[in-house]
Amino acid sequence: MAKSVKSNVHHTDAIPVDIGIDEENRAKISVELSKVLADTYTLYLMTHNFHWNVTGPMFNTLHNMFMDQYTEAWQALDEIAERIRALGHFAPGTYAEFSKLTSIKEPQSVLSAEEMIRALLEANEAVARTARHAFDCADAADDQPTADLLTARLEVHEKTAWMLRSMLA
Repeated sequence: MAKSVKSNVHHTDAIPVDIGIDEENRAKISVELSKVLADTYTLYLMTHNFHWNVTGPMFNTLHNMFMDQYTEAWQALDEIAERIRALGHFAPGTYAEFSKLTSIKEPQSVLSAEEMIRALLEANEAVARTARHAFDCADAADDQPTADLLTARLEVHEKTAWMLRSMLA
């Protein structure tokens, strides 16, 4: 049976989780990781959309760059969701849940190549902010595996934001 803990995060009572982090902290961390998951999924979808729809003189460069970025984000989704599960909670996995949890505003129309770059810059920075907040929560609970995961995510999103920003300079 699923039991509501906070927000949309649920856990199972079948076999208790005893990993040295109490339930309250595991629930808080899972809520924050769910936000990172939602932001990452939204970024993935936006980047894949841009990969399909980019046009202009930088088509080939951007088409390939966007493919690298959405592939990396796709792989990260599994790691984030599995960490939520390791903490004893269910990961969100629907568009409805993601749209409630994400901090990223999706474009409502097809953008120009430069607008795509700017939107991805803003989205990567949003994921970094969300991950940084989640990191603080994990760090306060002495949750090293989650902190390590989030450190890796921060590195990816901050570097990607720097590269996108450089394309706009």
